[in-house]
Amino acid sequence: MNDLLKFNNINLDVLTETYNMPFYMSYMSLWPESFLVAEAPNGALMGYVLGKAEGEGHLWHGHVSAVTVSPEYRRLGMAQTLMDLFEDICEKTHDAFFVDLFVRESNALAIGMYEKFGYTIYRTVLDYYSGEFPENAYDMRKALPRDKEKRSVLPLENPCIRPEDLEW
Repeated sequence: MNDLLKFNNINLDVLTETYNMPFYMSYMSLWPESFLVAEAPNGALMGYVLGKAEGEGHLWHGHVSAVTVSPEYRRLGMAQTLMDLFEDICEKTHDAFFVDLFVRESNALAIGMYEKFGYTIYRTVLDYYSGEFPENAYDMRKALPRDKEKRSVLPLENPCIRPEDLEW
């Protein structure tokens, strides 16, 4: 919990989605195994991944709510390491079929990074990000070994959905 007080250096970055303290604390209490931080030798936080397990049946999956790396630690493979650790938890602890995440449609840098990690665009969530300029999100997914036929990432007939129609 003390790590939450060290997030400012990471969360003040313009590329990072930030949440309120109760949001972080709820994840810490409900899915502590899925809330991971990377710490530098000097005690500074280099980055974190925040996720959860949710769904039912073949939709049981891990969801990445946030993954971010502090600007001074970028381009060192830290995001890959954090995502690998989270995927391992989803596979071995939660026996999930896939991992998903949402990313802004305009965030080409992040989309490219997730594609490099093996994620594909599954569908578009229209107006997922609210605010002065609402923006669509891509729902990106990566099948885990439990999904032997990779059903969780098969292209959809209608690849657009509204936020209120999301299953989880």
